[in-house]
Amino acid sequence: MASQTAASTRATTTGISREERRVLAGTLVGTSIEWYDFFIYAQAAGLVLAPLFLAPLAQTDPAIAQVLSFATIGISFLFRPLGAIVAGYLGDRLGRKKMLVLTLIMMGVSTALIGVLPTYAAIGVAAPVLLILLRVLQGFSAGGEWGGAALLSVEHAPVNRRGYFGAYPQIGVPVGMILATATLWVLTSSMSAEAFLAWGWRVPFLFSIVLIVVGYVIRRAVEESPVFEDLVRRRKESSAPLGQLFRKNWRQVVLTALVFIGNNAAGYLLIAFFATYTVTVLGLERPTVLLATTLASFGWLGFTLWGGRLSDTLGRVRTFQLGYLLLAIWAVPMWFLIDTGNIVWYFVALFVMTLGLGLSYGPQAALYAEMFPANVRYSGVSIGYALGAILGGAFAPMIAEALLRSTGASWTIGAYIAVAALVSLVAVSLIKEPKGVDLRA
Repeated sequence: MASQTAASTRATTTGISREERRVLAGTLVGTSIEWYDFFIYAQAAGLVLAPLFLAPLAQTDPAIAQVLSFATIGISFLFRPLGAIVAGYLGDRLGRKKMLVLTLIMMGVSTALIGVLPTYAAIGVAAPVLLILLRVLQGFSAGGEWGGAALLSVEHAPVNRRGYFGAYPQIGVPVGMILATATLWVLTSSMSAEAFLAWGWRVPFLFSIVLIVVGYVIRRAVEESPVFEDLVRRRKESSAPLGQLFRKNWRQVVLTALVFIGNNAAGYLLIAFFATYTVTVLGLERPTVLLATTLASFGWLGFTLWGGRLSDTLGRVRTFQLGYLLLAIWAVPMWFLIDTGNIVWYFVALFVMTLGLGLSYGPQAALYAEMFPANVRYSGVSIGYALGAILGGAFAPMIAEALLRSTGASWTIGAYIAVAALVSLVAVSLIKEPKGVDLRA
């Protein structure tokens, strides 16, 4: 506790130390790259994967092919809990840093392999099978990534700035979104639709190789979490973190999962559905829509960082509550702006939504870290996050597509987002404010 107080004093009097800046850069860059990889696939699923990997179905029933293309996004989420369990167990045993490097490499390799994968026209049914296998590997990797990045940042943080430090791996999500969407915007603006469908879609997947090398170098330079190092010094050989988690901390796991549902459902619609809907249903130009989506994502970045900082004063629970109230209120009205078919109103609708997204995402790393004891923390936050992602975002684009096809009314998708946000609002309201607890306990 004394070291935490000293760290807090140092941060207050001299600013953020060199090692703390290195930690923030490592968690931000690595998380951004991992989510770039994940989001490139989500964007591609809405734009090109149905005709490339589900060719016969896309020719006979394009709507069903698109639903199944979105479903491949959700399949990877089903393997996140397994990745969370494995990475969480090893992360609580071997350290946060080692798991972060491993998950970064795993995600990068699976993404690059998608970039060289033959399509249905070349190898038939083997193409979608191999695509799903690589998605499984991506999901396994993503399941262990977030928990390690969140804990490395929060456990290095001064006690009075955990929300702010914890927001850095959080803003890796909108940064990854911006990178992915901007990359696709550049490609679709600089080549014909035929060229993009033929080979251009592979470029952003292969670009991941360069990003992984950069992320690996930065993450290797980050020191291990001081909380984990202290835990190693006093851990008993007979301890069994994973068993203890489910015996003593199951309630926290359930609550963390439920808290994430609303944010993850809305976030994945922003990532994978809105652009596709605006292009295919409303008939707007794809490059223009991708540019507007990219610009709106800067709101997600800024509001997420603000949400983390705000939680250091207002509290984690209150900041979450504010974010989910705003998200629930805006979820339906935003569709009436989108359906105008005006690109400016489309941007406004998404940008306002990112306010609720940011406030319900920025404090997440700090809240989750403070809810679990040190020896099960990696497992607890990773598994809770992974389960929440399954219940929230895994099949959100597919559900949205199905709602649209069955009702013909886009506002029903907003109602779905609002319900998910209210579920998470109730869940976070059941949590006793944990701000400032001793993370070494």
